[in-house]
Amino acid sequence: MEAIRAPRGTKDIMPEESWKWAYVLKVCRDVADDFGYREVQLPIFEHTELFCRGIGDTTDVVEKEMYTFTDRGGRSITLRPELTASMVRAYLEHDLRNQTQPVKLWSAGPMFRYERPQKGRYRQFWQVDVEALGVQDPLVDLEVIGLSLELYRRLGLSNLEVVLNSVGCPKCRPEHRKALTDYLMPRLEQLCETCQGRFSRNPLRILDCKNPSCKELTEEAPAMTDHLCDECREHFDALLRGLDAVGAKVSLDKRLVRGLDYYTKTAYEILSGDLGAQNAVCGGGRYDHLAEAIGGPFVPGVGFASGIERIVITMESQGCSFGEAPNCQVFLVSADQDLEVRLAVAGVLKELRSLGVRADMDYSGKSFKAQMKLASQKDVPWVCIIGRSELEKSVAAIKDMGRGNQEEAPLSTVAEVIFRKIAGEVR
Repeated sequence: MEAIRAPRGTKDIMPEESWKWAYVLKVCRDVADDFGYREVQLPIFEHTELFCRGIGDTTDVVEKEMYTFTDRGGRSITLRPELTASMVRAYLEHDLRNQTQPVKLWSAGPMFRYERPQKGRYRQFWQVDVEALGVQDPLVDLEVIGLSLELYRRLGLSNLEVVLNSVGCPKCRPEHRKALTDYLMPRLEQLCETCQGRFSRNPLRILDCKNPSCKELTEEAPAMTDHLCDECREHFDALLRGLDAVGAKVSLDKRLVRGLDYYTKTAYEILSGDLGAQNAVCGGGRYDHLAEAIGGPFVPGVGFASGIERIVITMESQGCSFGEAPNCQVFLVSADQDLEVRLAVAGVLKELRSLGVRADMDYSGKSFKAQMKLASQKDVPWVCIIGRSELEKSVAAIKDMGRGNQEEAPLSTVAEVIFRKIAGEVR
């Protein structure tokens, strides 16, 4: 019988990598705390209608990528492909409009999209999501972008650049849509099949096509920023001035329209890396009419999402530090295998762990020599040895694996002695 393997597009995060994820998430939490964003945990599945109405029926996510099923009650349920719509739904459901605005929230967890798996892209993937809800002020956009820049700065990513565009609003989009369709009409038959399908439904998405032929054909296409209404222009200019004031490196890109229909005004990505090897580590923007699309009142919002897999891969490629791996600090060795000795070892192990020391012992009955070899393989700095002779004298041996010297300490206080030695190392 063939062994069952993980589904295609999923990935087991094993101990060799999971500690890096823990480090990234800790930095995310620290930065969010510093900026006043509070953590929430949201359902992994939602009613399908939330994403169809919120993200947009014509988006690739809704048309091709959602994991949707009918539950036993006959309801259409979808595993969340992103978090913004869920954030807004929770804001409305819990009536957060009564709180001080903007309401600042963040979350992290798995998302699900049926995409072609490739490096850094999976069908189940993790995102950290940051949202500020309830205020239209462009300085909130500036804060959200600043938060993402600060997050990647603390993670050690280099050469951070903001790629920025404005996708306008319902007031000014019709003028740009007409200019764009007039430009595309004579070139329609030369576009790829996907873009031809988008022409009548959502022509703005054609600018986002990665097909080289389509990119060449749309090189001179009219930019949304040339058709902004006064409100959108004022918002965009204020954001540009703010980014300049904080010293952010910014480039404008008319092709940056994002893949979701709910974006209005600001759309941005953060790139990290040297020219020729840039990595988009996050994407986000403003979505002032998303709440209305899902049945609520007008609630402006702005935020971003960043894939944990992409962050870890980018940090690894740039040689960034993930801090200290949580390796074992003390390995306890039973010099004899009788139960009394092993129980004494287990007792010291419990005391060490209660002091916050990462400690372990052998449970497979290895010989003294094999246990010492295992300790060496684990590269532990300290080994605590207890045998019959030590037990008779109520002592334990402490071996410094780096220097090779060994000393004895009373069994009743050996855990505290080791703890102080480790604390001295840290200082």
